[in-house]
Amino acid sequence: MKRAFVLTSCVALVVSGCGYNRIQSLDEEVSAFQSQIEVTLQRRADLIPNLVNTVKGFAQQEQTIFEQLTEARARLGGAIEGGDLAEMAAANQNLTSALGRLIVLVEDNPEIQSNENFRMLQDQLEGTENRIATARLDYNAAVREYNAYIRRFPQVLTAKVIGAGAREYFEAEEGAQAVPTVEF
Repeated sequence: MKRAFVLTSCVALVVSGCGYNRIQSLDEEVSAFQSQIEVTLQRRADLIPNLVNTVKGFAQQEQTIFEQLTEARARLGGAIEGGDLAEMAAANQNLTSALGRLIVLVEDNPEIQSNENFRMLQDQLEGTENRIATARLDYNAAVREYNAYIRRFPQVLTAKVIGAGAREYFEAEEGAQAVPTVEF
């Protein structure tokens, strides 16, 4: 009886120090932040049609910009559904570039700038951009903490046993830092 108690105590002590529960908690935190990125990207994609329709009423001649925005928005929606971070980053960059062309169009048309609906949508879009940036930062911080934790001893052993591998960071697409070139 005493031997069983000692054996059970030793197993409990080893299991409590293995980090299994912490690995699961950190993994869930990373998944939650990834979901937040997806939600904010979807919010951005949902705002685009309203912005486009507002501007369309003032700028019928710039049909190609609207087509590019629609296509970029559709790609972002598909990337969000697919859940692939690299694909989401690429689609988001494509949408950002198309939005840049739309903003140039708006700057050339003072009537659009003065439209209250446009201003409201532009403010919403700007707020969403800030949310996306914050969600990316939060996600990458959670990934950093998770990846560092599963590489430490003795958690590295537990991670290998349960198949917990490093999570991927949300990184900007190559060239995303460059200012988009807008030509008509």
